[in-house]
Amino acid sequence: MASNQPYVLRWGIISTGRIAMDFTKDLLVDPATRGTTDVAHKVIAVGSRSTESAQKFIDAYVNGDKSVKAYGSYDDVYANKDVDAVYIGTPHTLHYKNALDALNAGKHVLCEKATTSNAGELKALLKLAKEKKLFFMEALWTRFHPLTLELKRIAEEGVLGDPVVVHADLSADFHTENLPRTHRMLDPELGGGALLDLGPYPMFWCMLALYEHPSNKKARPTSVTGSMIKSKIADVDACTSWTVNFTEHLQAQAILSCSMTVPTASFGATIRYKNGTITVKPPIFCSPSFTVQYFDSQGDVVREETKTFKYTGGGWHYEADEVARCIRDGKLESDLWGHEKSIIVMETFDKVRRQGKYVLPQGVEKVGRVQ
Repeated sequence: MASNQPYVLRWGIISTGRIAMDFTKDLLVDPATRGTTDVAHKVIAVGSRSTESAQKFIDAYVNGDKSVKAYGSYDDVYANKDVDAVYIGTPHTLHYKNALDALNAGKHVLCEKATTSNAGELKALLKLAKEKKLFFMEALWTRFHPLTLELKRIAEEGVLGDPVVVHADLSADFHTENLPRTHRMLDPELGGGALLDLGPYPMFWCMLALYEHPSNKKARPTSVTGSMIKSKIADVDACTSWTVNFTEHLQAQAILSCSMTVPTASFGATIRYKNGTITVKPPIFCSPSFTVQYFDSQGDVVREETKTFKYTGGGWHYEADEVARCIRDGKLESDLWGHEKSIIVMETFDKVRRQGKYVLPQGVEKVGRVQ
């Protein structure tokens, strides 16, 4: 007989930085506030570089729950038999080792973006996950937002026609002149720079609008062209732009950019179709609204509508719900943000780094090397 109780996914948290804080706080938001009744979440363990910092994290963000284990190493989290899945929120260049260790310990994995240092590392992790029959997903939280689901429905119902051009930017002025060289945005050992930190979001809107569009028929990009301006402070990219073409079935192009020395662009993500335009209001990682304009045969706007969304919590819980449902149902990847999409993103970044001559220090990339 089917149970009316929700499936509870038991999490281990790897890292106690800001992104792990945001994710963990959302795990504790009552699922009923977002209309979710079939899955729920429990934090079992938190791993940090010291037991003290793990405990401070628990006290601050897990309501001081005495049942949550505080560990001074990640290995202890992986070894905890009560942990079903781990969330990895460490810097990019540590993701491969952290995910590898988690998979080898038999844990399902939700890994922050950029998933790894390069596509070779990601493919190796996905191969291992499949061999061990474990779920693995890149933490592209934007894909699971109600705003994204509604935008995709409108974009693909046919009225707008095929997509032709995507413009998307995510930038932020990190005031790098005031940062220590060890900061994650400046340290090449941590995959510093704009592309791997900010680039996944402009690339996401390219993937959603072009790759996922039914008219594209799941064809991969036909070409990628990138350009970088290096930081004057460290050997990382300060400002990067890249174009992604889809010409096998669509005649479409994405023009994408990111910078860590200037505020983000006001246009957010703009998707231009044959018969209209969708504009996603910044910030494009968790947009509050999008506007659809419909054109007549002359290209004039004949109708405009704006859809607004507000979430209880920060919006990270939607991806956590997806992970829980997939694991509950025995899936190894998400139907909404599967392995192939993450591979395309990482292969694109590899090409952009290669063209921009951004080479990570020797030994950082554990599988393959982009040079």
